[in-house]
Amino acid sequence: MMSPGTSSSDVTATGVPRPGGAGLLAGRTVSRVGFGAMQLERLHGDRDAAIALLRRAVELGADHVDTAQFYGDGFVNGCIREVIGTRDDVLVASKVGADPNPGGRIPLRPAQRPEQLRASVEDNLRSLGTEQIPLVNLRRLETGPGLRAEGDQAVDVDDQLAVMTALRDEGKIGAIGLSAVTLDTLRRALPAGIACVQNAYSLVSRDDEDLLDLCVAEGIAWVPFFPLGGAFPGLPKVTDEPAVRDAAQALGRTPAQLGLAWLLHHAPNVLLIPGTADADHLAANIAAGAIELDDVTLAALDAVESKPGDIAFA
Repeated sequence: MMSPGTSSSDVTATGVPRPGGAGLLAGRTVSRVGFGAMQLERLHGDRDAAIALLRRAVELGADHVDTAQFYGDGFVNGCIREVIGTRDDVLVASKVGADPNPGGRIPLRPAQRPEQLRASVEDNLRSLGTEQIPLVNLRRLETGPGLRAEGDQAVDVDDQLAVMTALRDEGKIGAIGLSAVTLDTLRRALPAGIACVQNAYSLVSRDDEDLLDLCVAEGIAWVPFFPLGGAFPGLPKVTDEPAVRDAAQALGRTPAQLGLAWLLHHAPNVLLIPGTADADHLAANIAAGAIELDDVTLAALDAVESKPGDIAFA
């Protein structure tokens, strides 16, 4: 039951206060702090622990979950199917554009061709046990740390969006997002109706500020991955920054929490999907949504220099 003065948007469908407040994703009101499920694959040998962690995330108010069929080659989606199933109070967002590459130097390989995108959506539908995925992000592999599309995998975005919009028209996906894209690609894709952009972005990696500004103007959710940087050796880490450490100490929080809180304060369309395989870390991530930053602290964090560190794998 809601307390007096609390609006329906301030709490989840189960009455839990929304971590970070309310945001919009694929036309739905969600908590601004969700859950990135990728790290659940680290619990492949303890499925019960993975299920318990995912249940706890939802209990704490994370009512949007980010996944992919290639996370644990279906293991993560299977966990989500068991915990969330067909309930409509938790938005599940998946992604396509890569396939598992077991035993390879890189555990993923590009899967960018239209027929591969369709097959990936079908695989996600089966493993999630649903007839529609509310949001599917097309990972273009154009920018940010990680894979790049080359050869026959370098597909024009219009050809990819044609199959994605067809899947939306068929009712297999509810909304289309983009991931690892440039500003030019987003501009080209806008007529297709884009609900979300996922790019690598953090306090120390702000090369995509113009892209973020366009998302704000167009009402598109900005869902940064690697929100604390440091995903690969050589990439800058938010938690190494003296200004972040100083602010964290002053507020009695961790540097990681300050890095997440800065993102929520930086733009109104930011939604977070921090991932973890640890229950205490999960609670700390959720709690970051309640951190208030005064003008002096924000100014000190805003002044942190954005650093280069893009690492691409062919």
